[in-house]
Amino acid sequence: MDAEDQAVRAQLVREGRLFGGYDPRMEAVHRALAARLARLVDQSGWPGRSQAGEDGAAAAWRIAHHAIATPALQRRFLSLVQEAAARGDATSLQAAMLEDRVRHLEGRPSLHGTLLDWDETGRLSPGPVEAPEGLDARRAAVGLPPMAESLEAANRGQREPGDVPPADHAARRQQFEAWARRVGWR
Repeated sequence: MDAEDQAVRAQLVREGRLFGGYDPRMEAVHRALAARLARLVDQSGWPGRSQAGEDGAAAAWRIAHHAIATPALQRRFLSLVQEAAARGDATSLQAAMLEDRVRHLEGRPSLHGTLLDWDETGRLSPGPVEAPEGLDARRAAVGLPPMAESLEAANRGQREPGDVPPADHAARRQQFEAWARRVGWR
């Protein structure tokens, strides 16, 4: 499942289509994989480290993290990953990243600043953060460096072809909001 996700992503990068909005082909793959993961979870529980090994658990988390087109499933997966992290069957970083993803999609501030996106100035930013005075402590608790270090690295780092600031930030934001309403995040 993870290999299928990554293969489609790589193809969309090669075609220059990955960063121009949520490509319908990627969305279809994410929906299908989320449904397959849900069936596996229904049969056997969350595929954490003890059940699926490190690689299998990481792959299940990536499928859950990419399940953005299925709000109910992604919220369900968040609860399961949080429970798995509490018992050591997933990492606290995985739980933090998935929680930030769900919060972002719901239009709420992040807790850990793990999801970076282009801001109005053309720089990568975590967007709104809840209780920013405790951000670096929360990040340290899940094994992340201070936010300033992450932002510096992200904004000077190598990007994939097409991963550039949007020409029209407001239009991109409107497109995202329309999509979020269409799939049920708003």
